[in-house]
Amino acid sequence: MPAKTTRRNFVKSTAAIGAGFWVAGGVAPKRTYASKLDRVQFGCIGIGGKGSSDSADAARTGDVVAVCDIDEAILEKGQQSHPNAKQFVDYRDMLDQMGDQIDAVTVSTPDHTHAVAALEAMRMGKHCFCQKPLTHSIEEARLLGSVASENSLVTQMGNQGTAGSILRKSAALIQHGHIGEVTHVHVWTNRPVWPQGIDIKVKEAPNDNDEDRAAWAKRVAEVHWDEWIGPASTRPYSPEIHPFKWRGFWDFGTGALGDMACHTLNMAFMALNLRNPVSVSAASSGHDKVMYPKWSQIEFEFPETDGRPALGMTWYDGGKMPPTELIRDLPRSRDGDRQSVYSSGALVVGSEGMLFSPGDYGGDEQGNTGILRSDGTFEKQRRINMPEDFFVTSPGHFDEFTNAIGGDGTPVSNFPDYAGPLTETILLGNLAVWAASDDKIEWNAEDMTFSNVPSESVEAVEQMIRHQYHNDYTIHEMSGAGK
Repeated sequence: MPAKTTRRNFVKSTAAIGAGFWVAGGVAPKRTYASKLDRVQFGCIGIGGKGSSDSADAARTGDVVAVCDIDEAILEKGQQSHPNAKQFVDYRDMLDQMGDQIDAVTVSTPDHTHAVAALEAMRMGKHCFCQKPLTHSIEEARLLGSVASENSLVTQMGNQGTAGSILRKSAALIQHGHIGEVTHVHVWTNRPVWPQGIDIKVKEAPNDNDEDRAAWAKRVAEVHWDEWIGPASTRPYSPEIHPFKWRGFWDFGTGALGDMACHTLNMAFMALNLRNPVSVSAASSGHDKVMYPKWSQIEFEFPETDGRPALGMTWYDGGKMPPTELIRDLPRSRDGDRQSVYSSGALVVGSEGMLFSPGDYGGDEQGNTGILRSDGTFEKQRRINMPEDFFVTSPGHFDEFTNAIGGDGTPVSNFPDYAGPLTETILLGNLAVWAASDDKIEWNAEDMTFSNVPSESVEAVEQMIRHQYHNDYTIHEMSGAGK
């Protein structure tokens, strides 16, 4: 592999980010950078799908000097938005050739390539904005946090609701005792909205007609499939995997839980510090080790902390919902003249009421975020007055990231203190789904070990914590990776 270009001196000399994460009352004390940047120079890895808006945010707050996507059709379209950016189909080539011109990267690729791309950039001293979930494995989440800290880098995960005032106010209400002592959290989602389940057949060859063969050949020519596969096991190209349905595959995505929990669980995580569960168990429709199940219901147990007692959390997907007696009196979603139970949301159960956060991003614009009291009355959040310093208003999720690169503040969803621990909690749920055990899996977060798993399943479960990497990719020794 060619020698890496030297990182920019001003990036190398930046001071460390403050170690705290957001709590009611303000952002934790922080240190600022020694020299401020006039314009952040971005390299954007993945510019289709969510990468389109991430690269647009990069262009709004800085200069996009390089873009990378494995799909040439997406790159061609991206030329209109980023006419001055040099184009690449392999992020490693982009970093090799443009490393001395890039201050920060956005990583908006399928889940299985988040860590390899982010880590290579971060080890070159590049600040990093990475889409949710932060990583595909628990070890990767832990490693991204440690590399960010060791290199004094600004980081932010793309769970944009973290910056929302409705979400932050709900978290502050819980922290300041407005629903009493919390005993349980319920989180549910309308995902999956892509195919997943046992024995779903994936099309890996065109139909036997000239039109289909021609369309297939065109896409094969446009998509750099080896770069898309990256560190996963090689398999044939399929349009039923790229660009969207990969989320249902164990090798590439993180299923319904990984796709949405960084959003829908986010408010409760912020309010209650839901990291380092001590046990997890799961029921599901079953899986074939290729695709995630059609539905799952996952139970987490969290230990007591200085700020709250021990509590439990239940996650529901694939049409599963919390018990009817818990949600029957909640406000309904309005669709024209129809009203129905929200298809996704979070409910935090306390001794003096339940805080309801409808939808995926910490609340909705219909005013249905609030507290359901024990007498059946619903108190809308927007009518609850709080002191101004009970929560911090964000300048915007991506703006937190670019502002911090210039020395102003600390992004809330930074890798070491927030995004990494949130992702670890979520991925532990998928570990339980994979294990398909009837027993609680006991978890030791300090050293990432587990117990109470059948002996025949131990090796497979270990792979959910620490992946094997293929095609010469690695997360541990970046020199020689992929070359």
